[in-house]
Amino acid sequence: MGLLDDKVVLVNGGSQGVGAGIVRAAVREGATVAFTGRRVGLGEKLAADTGAHFLAADLSDPEQARDSVVRTVAGHGRVDCLVNAAGLTSRGSLLDTPPELFDAHIAINLRAPFFAMQAAVQHLLDRRAPGTIVNIITSSSHGGQPFLAPYVAAKAGLAGLTRNAAHAHRWDRVRINGLNIGWTDTEGEDATQRAFHGAGDDWREKAAQSQPMGKLGQVDEIADFVVFLLSDRSGVVTGSVIDWDQIVFGGLD
Repeated sequence: MGLLDDKVVLVNGGSQGVGAGIVRAAVREGATVAFTGRRVGLGEKLAADTGAHFLAADLSDPEQARDSVVRTVAGHGRVDCLVNAAGLTSRGSLLDTPPELFDAHIAINLRAPFFAMQAAVQHLLDRRAPGTIVNIITSSSHGGQPFLAPYVAAKAGLAGLTRNAAHAHRWDRVRINGLNIGWTDTEGEDATQRAFHGAGDDWREKAAQSQPMGKLGQVDEIADFVVFLLSDRSGVVTGSVIDWDQIVFGGLD
């Protein structure tokens, strides 16, 4: 028996990185999975590898974020679980972020999850069915680095939205939780390190040596935790924004 047997799971931002790991884990645990992404080649390859259903979508458009739920219901009859895993991590500080970059972060990191959740919760209410939602946030939502100002602003908003929506819909048996993930080894992080921080081919090894556990966060480990939160095995937990990191916030050296 898989943890997600008989469930229909939609993973927004599922064509690469953490989202792709969640797609693989959900399929492994018995779910019927649909996922969205902008990169058609990556999405089609992951679909071919896993048997999941790829939906090309630009989540910066709120209508397409909402339609991700509509299209999944049209293809699979329902949605039981939603994961918002899309993320924009391009750099900007308080002083050098133009309005266009700020708006791009809000569009992907906050507005897209808002309207996908809106559609998913309405669908669950129409069915009078329970459901689960997991939002992939970031440990930087606690404050973050100076060069992540628009990212932190949007993701901190998502943390608050997670708690707000969970409180609003607990009596509807819709459980909504978030995961504040830390520094994670993904394709996107590799590109970011090279583009914004001048990293060389050995950046992963250097980064791992700088971490308490001797490694960066791993996609498969995060994906397993998300599957647990989506599943009935996580019990009644809702409204939790969990720090999935090796930093202890509030601890001082």
